[in-house]
Amino acid sequence: MDEPATTVKKRSVVLAGHRTSISLEAEFWQALREVAGARLLSVNALVASIDAARGPARPANLSSALRVFILDCYRRGELPPRPASSGPLLSEPPLSDPLLSEPGS
Repeated sequence: MDEPATTVKKRSVVLAGHRTSISLEAEFWQALREVAGARLLSVNALVASIDAARGPARPANLSSALRVFILDCYRRGELPPRPASSGPLLSEPPLSDPLLSEPGS
């Protein structure tokens, strides 16, 4: 059985005063919003902290580091598991973080 294709979303964040774009599947952006909300952080602040915490053995790019971070959140129980048959996480809410935006907006 084929898995449905997931949509990759590109967002811009500000890291160390520089704007950079990150491409992640919509489900990972949703999970980042959930973790950021639970930690009372903006998504931009959470992404910046993940980026700053990467060490010498870090993944080659920030998108990979964010996916590994989300996987670790599920493993630790910080995010509830979702059954594979439940479909997408949630409909994507409007971006509320002024430092997190669609490129070109």
